[in-house]
Amino acid sequence: MSLVGSYVALSKSLTLIFPVFLLAWLRFGIGGLAMLHWFKKPPQELPLTAATKRLIFLESLLGNFLFSIFMLYGVSMTSAVSAGVVLSAIPAVVAMLSWSFLKERISAQVWSGVLLAMVAISLLAFAKNTTTAGAMPNELLGNLLVFAAVVCEASYAVIGKKLTASLGPRRITSLINLWGFLLITPLGIYAAQSFEFSAVTGATWILLIFYSLAASVWTVWLWMTGLKVVDASQAGVFTVMLPITAALVGVFVLGESLSGIQLVAFALALAGVVLATRPQPSSKAHPNNGVRPAPTDKTRLPPSPD
Repeated sequence: MSLVGSYVALSKSLTLIFPVFLLAWLRFGIGGLAMLHWFKKPPQELPLTAATKRLIFLESLLGNFLFSIFMLYGVSMTSAVSAGVVLSAIPAVVAMLSWSFLKERISAQVWSGVLLAMVAISLLAFAKNTTTAGAMPNELLGNLLVFAAVVCEASYAVIGKKLTASLGPRRITSLINLWGFLLITPLGIYAAQSFEFSAVTGATWILLIFYSLAASVWTVWLWMTGLKVVDASQAGVFTVMLPITAALVGVFVLGESLSGIQLVAFALALAGVVLATRPQPSSKAHPNNGVRPAPTDKTRLPPSPD
């Protein structure tokens, strides 16, 4: 999530040069070329079942394709403040979907971390957008589209947890990227027909390669690797690191200012992550209060042959 926040902040200039659908098409294409060797099925992996194939398709459709469309069009219709507040619901939606579909038990400790994450992102959104203009004509529709993107992102986390039970992180990463490439190809080809590729500078191509590898390869592999050993509800709390890292990159790389409210938001967000992921003490005390029981007959040493 921290890496996602960093490339989102650093790649803002790409959206000013490439059309959105062309940018997405190039991202999936470059990412796919970088992990061609990940497509091969490992010897120990079972063949893909019909259910697993459906989950892979849904993972790419929701987490790659629809998330980008809902987010881009939603933000264009609503204010940045409203979008930021709606996005603060991601940890809570992940927890709810984990409870509903994965049957994970959500402890009060994790719910507290989710709440702190939501408050932190909300504060961060308001702190970064205090000069936003008044209501926009399509603000309600924009907020609904942003919330649809939230549901897509939360579904991505939950479906990813399900996939890690039968597939390795590299295989998941390569397969969902392939589906993303196939879904965006018609729109990407259409956008490429009127684009002047010769006008793109070398520095922009380097940034595009970094963006593609980070978005399609590194972050997905890291997320799926973590989901193998972390509950989806706990993983959802870490989505708070996306806007935090983006803001920090803005401050330390792009020269933006840091307010007191932002500092408070960072502290709350990190506290939420620590709270939600802190190991919980065992509730089952030893029946003998820690006194080691005497060995039974089965555990005694055999009698001496003397």
